[in-house]
Amino acid sequence: MATDAPPPSKAEHVLPSAEQFGAVQQSAEFAELRRSHRSFAFPLTVAFIAWYLVYVLLSNYAGDFMGTKLFGNVNVALVLGLAQFLTTFLIAWWYARHAAAELDPKAEAIKSRMEGDA
Repeated sequence: MATDAPPPSKAEHVLPSAEQFGAVQQSAEFAELRRSHRSFAFPLTVAFIAWYLVYVLLSNYAGDFMGTKLFGNVNVALVLGLAQFLTTFLIAWWYARHAAAELDPKAEAIKSRMEGDA
C-alpha cells in the first residue's frame, strides 16, 4: 500500500520534560484548545443523553404512542430507534469535522512547539 507520508525519522526522539508539559498545560493556547473541545463535546453529549432518555421513557411510559403505526409494520418506536443510530453517526461525523477544522491545528501547533523546544 503506497502512501505519501515520509518514512519515520531515524533521529532519536526526546520527550519534553515534566516541567515543559506543566508549562504547556498552564498556557493560554492549551486552555483555548481545551475550551474548544469542551464547548463542542459537552453540549452534544448532554443533548444526546437527553434524546436517548426521552426515547427510553417514551418506550416505557407511552406504549400507545410508540406503537402507533406510521405505514405498514413501521411504528413510531422503530423510527425513533433508527433515529438513535442516525444521530450517533451524525454526531461522530460532525465531531470529526470539528476536530479537523478546530482542534487538530491547535494541537499540532502545541505539539510542534513542544517538540521544537525539547
